Amino acid sequence: MSHETIDATGTLPAEAIDAIERAATSAHRHEELFSDRAANIRQSAVRDVFDISMRPGLVSLAGGSPYLQSLPLERLGATAARIIAEDGLTALQYGTGQGTLELRTQICDVMAAEGILDALPENVVITAGSQSAQDVATKVFCNPGDVVLVEDPTYVGALNTFESYQVQVETVGMDESGLVPELLEAKIAALQLSGKSIKFLYTIPNFNNPSGITLAKERRQQVVDICRKANILVLEDNPYGLLRYSGEPLPPLRADNADDVIYMGSFSKIFAPGLRIGWALVPEHLQRRYYLAAESVTLCPPTLNQMLVSAYLRDYDWKGQIETYRSLYAERCQAMLAALKEFMPAGTTWTTPEGGFFVWVTLPEGLDTYPLLHKAIDAGVVFIPGAAFTPSDEPSNKLRLAFSAVPPEAITEGVRRLAPVLQEAIAAL
Repeated sequence: MSHETIDATGTLPAEAIDAIERAATSAHRHEELFSDRAANIRQSAVRDVFDISMRPGLVSLAGGSPYLQSLPLERLGATAARIIAEDGLTALQYGTGQGTLELRTQICDVMAAEGILDALPENVVITAGSQSAQDVATKVFCNPGDVVLVEDPTYVGALNTFESYQVQVETVGMDESGLVPELLEAKIAALQLSGKSIKFLYTIPNFNNPSGITLAKERRQQVVDICRKANILVLEDNPYGLLRYSGEPLPPLRADNADDVIYMGSFSKIFAPGLRIGWALVPEHLQRRYYLAAESVTLCPPTLNQMLVSAYLRDYDWKGQIETYRSLYAERCQAMLAALKEFMPAGTTWTTPEGGFFVWVTLPEGLDTYPLLHKAIDAGVVFIPGAAFTPSDEPSNKLRLAFSAVPPEAITEGVRRLAPVLQEAIAAL
């Protein structure tokens, strides 16, 4: 309802009240038309907090957004204009459902930089970000009631996707070295013993969102072998893999496991999230069904966006830009870790990421970080409560802090504002 509908006395006219009542009646009448699946489609907790974090004066340590200010925006604008002026009839037209051959070929080169050396363009499917790739995989492989395994904690967007398809999400524990193979094996055995159908393991092995933890080298093949033995696919989500700024580069799970891993990548973190261009590298024997399912959702990925990404990979120093990102995020990560060490109260611990955007903070047992969010907002800082990153409805004593889009001095100030809120909660235990 716009402000113009309120009369001089500050009340709503009769016709406006009638419109509201009709809308309420209509909404109520249509409730019975919702599918069972619709009950599982919920607003992301991250999106809720993201909207709040736009308020002036708040330091947002919530959203994991890339720092786009380091991109050559003026030159990119000229490139986009040239594409439309010279190739507009292609760029603005429908394209192929699988994506342009040029970009799929270039994506194979991007994956080669990560350690996947045998990728073929015909097995790459362009998607609307890796979020869409997760959705397609769930649609293709999962019936209602099937089981999907995830790390605990895991990406909230994936949880929302899985729940909307009415699958049973089961968690597997992590430690400082990532997913624990013994726990994975035990979980699979218990679920199979109870007659459950497990379709895939969803994992973020590099700089997990939200924890920042990386799956150890010695565990990687072990995880795939456990899933292969149980005839479970691995859905590997690797949006941050090229953004390592310390430690040893590790090969993706897909590198030596072409038949058992669906690999998902994205240009959201290494270029620009607003273009919504990601991809799935699909095992050859699964490619056609996966591609058709993707096409049924989006018809075709946006051609103009694909052509802009192709021009970026072809004509710009994209590897040099990644080096810039690595240096920038390393500085901000160190600012975050230094601030935590300086300000955090006794009883709190946190992860030390080797790449990516996030630090995962653990408070003493018995605390729930969700109610603390409101107090933190009053103190001028925003975070994401840990409960957002698990399918459990239980309270969580954890929280995620993102440093990627925040200057070092603001990171320090944000942690300084947060610390007394946590101190007060710990003291009240």
